[in-house]
Amino acid sequence: MDFAIPPELEEYYTELEAFIESTIEPMVARDDNIRFFDHRREDARTDWDRGGLPGHDWEELLRECRKAADEAGHWRFSAPKKYGGRDGSNLWMAIIRDRFAQRGLGLHNDLQNEHSIVGNFPFVAMFETFGTEEQKQEFINGGFEGTRRVAFGLTEPEHGSDATWMETRAVRENREGVDGWRIDGEKMWITGMHVATHCAVFARTLGDDGDASGITCFLVPNPTPGLEIEEWMWTFNMPTDHPRLSIENVWVPDGAILGVEGRGLALAQSFVHQNRIRQAASSLGAAQYCVEESVKYARERKPFGEELAKNQAIQFPLVELATQCEMLRLLIYKAAWDMDNMPHEEIEKTISDKVSMCNYWANRLVCQAADRAMQVHGGIGYSRHKPFEHIYRHHRRYRITEGAEEIQMRKVAAYLFGYLGPKRGTYG
Repeated sequence: MDFAIPPELEEYYTELEAFIESTIEPMVARDDNIRFFDHRREDARTDWDRGGLPGHDWEELLRECRKAADEAGHWRFSAPKKYGGRDGSNLWMAIIRDRFAQRGLGLHNDLQNEHSIVGNFPFVAMFETFGTEEQKQEFINGGFEGTRRVAFGLTEPEHGSDATWMETRAVRENREGVDGWRIDGEKMWITGMHVATHCAVFARTLGDDGDASGITCFLVPNPTPGLEIEEWMWTFNMPTDHPRLSIENVWVPDGAILGVEGRGLALAQSFVHQNRIRQAASSLGAAQYCVEESVKYARERKPFGEELAKNQAIQFPLVELATQCEMLRLLIYKAAWDMDNMPHEEIEKTISDKVSMCNYWANRLVCQAADRAMQVHGGIGYSRHKPFEHIYRHHRRYRITEGAEEIQMRKVAAYLFGYLGPKRGTYG
């Protein structure tokens, strides 16, 4: 077994570090842009007069950063080469995201807005696999050019993890001689609707509540008559771009269907593994950052004339967190490597439980590490002059989103007890 990081990756990461130092850090130093990352960050990023949406200056800086990263050949790293990317693997993406988060808060990788100089593009795989040729051209190329952005409309006010019970309905309806669908319902936490050109609305078109089949994905233009943003949901970490939507008498033609009619849920679930492993790597990196910053502070701080670090009450909790980081890193890298070495359709059947292990534990670990960092730093750790409160508030959401940790643990249990996965049928 070879646990060495590929030398080509080390070379590429050195290139990324040089790009951050030469291009990205000067952006932060310019025009008081540091306000988006220091103790003023939440206020600077939030337009309180527009319902708590991200401010224009903040989003303009993110666009400038992405443009520079794209021109340098980094932003599309994970995308297929035919779309200008480098076919970046899951392992490489996990290592890069882990190391980026270990650098702390910064413009290079601010996942509060799903922003990074090395981008993650689930929409590419989604349209590449399920889209028509026309949809691929419009939404993949348009996504990279900035003319198309698709929000993901799955969750509802009364139905989160239980997507098969969604109440949004679509029925066939011909309007002015054109075959199409009328959609009615509600959606919740539909991230990015303030800039989305389309919302991928999932609606039941066939079957009964609880059926996995019978749900269809529709690409609904935004804005469109009947699709209304009712309110922006203020969250633990602001700004917000998560609205509650009402959908009343929305009509789209047959060509708006993405994928196969009635198989939309399979589409929604198909690429969670890539997102979950990369997000887990980011949480791991942030946890490592909290541990390292706490260690440095404990060596520097000298209450009563002695290093704070000499106290076992300081040492042992950080030892446990550091140990968990090391073990989790091995599991994340191994799961990512396995994903790269099997057909995509085999991931769900064989190692989906390992991806869930990585994700739920990383998200829990980073919250523990941020909380411990606050405790070690004392009053200054609780303040916004240190990044730990931001790290906690941001990563705390991932214990709910990307599949709540209880849902992830249920997946692990299904594999462990033989209800799903390679052990299926072993015990009865």
